[in-house]
Amino acid sequence: MYLNPHTVDSMIEIALAEDLGSGDITTDHIFSFEQTGAARIVSRQPGIIAGLPLATAVFQKLDPDLNCRQLIADGEAVDAGTILAEISGRIRPMLSGERTALNFLQQLSAIATKTAAFVNKVAPYKVKIIDTRKTIPGLRALSKYAVRMGGGFNHRFGLYDAAMIKDNHIQAAGSIATAVLMLKKNLPVTTQIEVEAETLAEVKEALEAGADIIMLDNMDPDRIREAVRLVEGKTLLEASGGITLASVEEIAKTGVDLISVGELTHSIKALDISMDWSA
Repeated sequence: MYLNPHTVDSMIEIALAEDLGSGDITTDHIFSFEQTGAARIVSRQPGIIAGLPLATAVFQKLDPDLNCRQLIADGEAVDAGTILAEISGRIRPMLSGERTALNFLQQLSAIATKTAAFVNKVAPYKVKIIDTRKTIPGLRALSKYAVRMGGGFNHRFGLYDAAMIKDNHIQAAGSIATAVLMLKKNLPVTTQIEVEAETLAEVKEALEAGADIIMLDNMDPDRIREAVRLVEGKTLLEASGGITLASVEEIAKTGVDLISVGELTHSIKALDISMDWSA
């Protein structure tokens, strides 16, 4: 659940530079530097909150003297109308930071809320909901943080932290066995190797080659059950490909260990959260 503060700070700087440019010409020409006020951040719909510390950090990046009081912790479920935070101090940085703060908060809370829906759907089964690399470029760390806030788990963060043999690797190498052999020869023994399999024959080949995880790509529930019987718990099985909230429970019933869902991060409708002026 940890977010690197240096990563967060750089993301905030980029987002503010994009929005503010040379300055907020509306706010700066209406209010003097010393005018003060107060506002509340309110959720307009129920959901799981994620990114609230990031949102308040946006305001304090513009003015460290702003008073930002968080009333909800990330990962908490809220009802419509819940006050998430109170902000008070100089008006200029509050108004100038509003959109950037809400953009972060709305998107991350939407990811957490969607993740929680998937997690709750498979709660009776011994399976983990995991994310993918299908994230907005530059914002992966935040997206994966939001998945954790929703009760999900993270797949690899990038190409650097886990070995995963996909269909094009197999085609280029000539076979699953050859690709796995080369990885085992060249990688540290502590590195896990995952293999993407589209058929039961490929599942068997990946198992015999010594894969630590086998990803069952776009297999229907009946074929996944066959893969579970074939593997007999000798390696972890991950179901992946087009899995929705409507289909995830049927996939969970097959006995797989992991279900990866790209929808958690690539098809998000922002949670309705606003900043309301209170003084």
